Amino acid sequence: MPKQKYSNLEEIKKIYQSVKKIGYKKTSEKFNEHISLLERIVTRYEETKEVKEMKVIIIAAGMGSRLNEMTKYLPKPLLEIEEGKSIIEREIETLRALGFEDIVIVRGYQKDKFTIPNVKYYDNDVYTENNILESLFYAEEAMEDGFICTYADSVFSKEIFQRILDAPYDMCIGVEPNWKSRYENRNDHPTDEAELVKIKAGKIVSLSKFCNPDAFDGEFIGVAKFTKKGAEILRRNYHRAKESNSCRFAEGQRFHDAVSMRKAYLTDMFQELIDRGYPIHAVMVNHGWVEIDTQQDYEYAQELIRDGKI
Repeated sequence: MPKQKYSNLEEIKKIYQSVKKIGYKKTSEKFNEHISLLERIVTRYEETKEVKEMKVIIIAAGMGSRLNEMTKYLPKPLLEIEEGKSIIEREIETLRALGFEDIVIVRGYQKDKFTIPNVKYYDNDVYTENNILESLFYAEEAMEDGFICTYADSVFSKEIFQRILDAPYDMCIGVEPNWKSRYENRNDHPTDEAELVKIKAGKIVSLSKFCNPDAFDGEFIGVAKFTKKGAEILRRNYHRAKESNSCRFAEGQRFHDAVSMRKAYLTDMFQELIDRGYPIHAVMVNHGWVEIDTQQDYEYAQELIRDGKI
């Protein structure tokens, strides 16, 4: 058999489909080995195909004002979290290790400072007038084949992304059940800043910052997954809500916990979907992530990275 390299896995798949019609019993042992090799390659390709088609949208438009002087001249996601690597660069490295090829960043504050290669940028130039939900929808064209969205100001372990990716749901979010321990001695970031989640039979029933913490089951970690079907549901309902009279895209019209839809968080949109009868599942994680909102958070994340705990 001639030696030939095939870099296009779709081409390999077509070759495999053709040669397997010959049948193992009708060919030589050597040829059977080649068929088996093609079969293994195709199997691995099919297992990662959804990941390769699914994009990652990283929301990085905010100012990070609680870090004061640290973010005066640099967006928070670009702060160095370990030697030679920023928060967002570390996040992208983790995602690429899982097979994600299409990564999108929604930038706003000091957008020209983002110069990371091999990513696509969308600009939210009115980031002071809106919030995370609207920032996400600046990248709406990247949602079509399904996507994972994540906050740019957190560090995550590879295992967290993998667990969410593996979850067999059209819409799911990462939830930390042991969230209270993280808030012990977290003096600059009180518990009323946590995006808390109530769960029943594995599904989210409520999300809010304005609630009794003891009545909730975990904290939203800032990572969500939408398959192609889930993305279609999200997009359709976002535009329906935006154009409706009950939650008009304007000041003075509340949208769940937000003073307006334009000022909404992701959790407000998740609640809208739940109230409309769409299931959003909880994917439980156990630490392995740190949200960086304050100097205290920043130093804690650096410590965990140095110790190899994340």
